[in-house]
Amino acid sequence: EVQLVESGGGLVQPGGSLRLSCAASGFIFSDYVMNWARQIPGKGRTWVSSITPDGVATYTSSVQGRFTISRDNAENTLYLQLDSLKTEDTGMYYCARDYWSKDAVLGQGTQVTVSA
Repeated sequence: EVQLVESGGGLVQPGGSLRLSCAASGFIFSDYVMNWARQIPGKGRTWVSSITPDGVATYTSSVQGRFTISRDNAENTLYLQLDSLKTEDTGMYYCARDYWSKDAVLGQGTQVTVSA
């Protein structure tokens, strides 16, 4: 069974940082492009970042330069470093495999709240 389990969310002040993790199991992690997505209150879920198996990263423009995606294929773990956080980054963050596919698999999410 494919499982994705996110952790690392929390409450942080504007300008602060968090590191999200996603533990993957049930598939060959190193074979897949992995993604982070988020759902901001009152809006739909949106793609945030992707990373190829060999570490090539892409980002949505609103987080470029502030967020860093990475992966540890030996540990089957995906990461998202969130720096210079803004209140508008508040939302539920999801780890995803096959994000753009009808067979997308997402974890349960981890809540990030940016507030003074």
